Amino acid sequence: MTYRSTCALVLVWSGQEPQGGCGDKASARQSFPYRIMAMRSIWAIAAAGILAVGIRPAGAAGGVAGALIVFNDNGAWCWYQDERVVVDNAGGTLLAASIASEEGVNGSDRNGDVDVSSYELASGKTSRYVLHHHLLTQDDHNTPALLVRPDGRYLAVYSKHNAEKLTYWRVSIRPHDATDWQPERQFDWRGHLAAADAADNVTYSNVFYLSAEGRVYDFVRAVNRDPSILVSTDQGDNWSYGGKLLTEPRLGYVNGYTKYASNGIDRVDFITTEHHPRDFNNSVYHGYVRNGKLHRSDGTVVHGDVFDGGGVPQTELTKVFSAGSVWNGETMTHAWTMDLHVDRSGRPVGLISCRANDEPGNTNYGDHRFFYARYDGLGWQVHQLARAGACLWPEEQDYTGLAALNPNNPNEVYASAPIDPRDGAALKVHEIFKGVTSDGGATWAWTPITWGSPVDNLRPTLAIWDAGGTALLWFRGTMSRSQHYSSAIVGIIDRH
Repeated sequence: MTYRSTCALVLVWSGQEPQGGCGDKASARQSFPYRIMAMRSIWAIAAAGILAVGIRPAGAAGGVAGALIVFNDNGAWCWYQDERVVVDNAGGTLLAASIASEEGVNGSDRNGDVDVSSYELASGKTSRYVLHHHLLTQDDHNTPALLVRPDGRYLAVYSKHNAEKLTYWRVSIRPHDATDWQPERQFDWRGHLAAADAADNVTYSNVFYLSAEGRVYDFVRAVNRDPSILVSTDQGDNWSYGGKLLTEPRLGYVNGYTKYASNGIDRVDFITTEHHPRDFNNSVYHGYVRNGKLHRSDGTVVHGDVFDGGGVPQTELTKVFSAGSVWNGETMTHAWTMDLHVDRSGRPVGLISCRANDEPGNTNYGDHRFFYARYDGLGWQVHQLARAGACLWPEEQDYTGLAALNPNNPNEVYASAPIDPRDGAALKVHEIFKGVTSDGGATWAWTPITWGSPVDNLRPTLAIWDAGGTALLWFRGTMSRSQHYSSAIVGIIDRH
């Protein structure tokens, strides 16, 4: 696929002149910075479609708590690919994966493109590489999971959304360079799906390297639509089947929605549900993989060999959040997993969404809540975080704006909601708020990251950044389905 060097547009809310830099198309490694000095230039950008996704010039309606960077002018993502945003500390580069849409900028040419955008932290230069042009059709579930390998090269792993039995991957040709990639390769699951339902297909990838094992794990929804495992012993150049992590009798659409996190050394943690919340009143469970064994939160081994192909039911793990639990007189049901990271002590911290006061026959699904869950070494401490408002569209009763942990500081969360968490006021669109706790999640102090926006700000995520800075990204625009959206990947970077 063709490497493209694109403008790095930065729009500053505080009244300063917007700034930008544009890569020299004749050379992938050169850039020609320029400044946008007049408002007529801003409106020229608007004519090109940038403002159509809600990125506003200084002084216009709406604001952002920092310099808003456009990492990709056409893209969105689901939230079950980790990590979809990474920082290459040695290379000084941020990478973001996403899927372009027909409704977005240059959509007739880009719909379904699997993109990796790179942002040079020193220069502000942004580039985009197309890993796969028109991957079946546009669908945010097709977003790649990214990994910076020990040798400095990049790994991207992705699949179509429940459409076939293949996992795709590509590896960058040079270390710390996202401008050129090896040819795409495929892992064919059919030999492992043969004993399962013929309708079983592959969705999602979650990729982690464990230095103590010298292995890369890819956790994929595959066999029986259960969380399943691929393993690589050569940093992702080749893959082999590793068995099923979990399993349940099939109920409804899928078995379990799982969020993963790793210490990068010897352990992968996860939180998961039994099924899709549309089909089942889910609770949330936690476990972790270490030395090839599956453990509960307290270290009890529940499966002595995760590679034996069997898997265990989610209900054998540690329950974090119970369906039907009552909080301040309100009943919470149909839980879903949102985010997971491990703190500096190696203990997991997670975010959960659920329906509040859901009554039989309910069809509007207008009241969702976010919860914060932290393991303290003895048990899980769970606290209500914020109101999340109504579902994004009726056909997906439990889709919300979502929330994300700061992986460098799990005492910080970033939540997307149409309700102001400071006073409960209804908002016209989804805005992003930063929450900070000093008491383990019992109470939160909130500040706005976006305000007065003309379009939604959805699905925030933060990159793990060893330098201690915060890289907060989200997509900004409109979304009516996982397959229909007009949005841009944007964000702000705080270098502390």
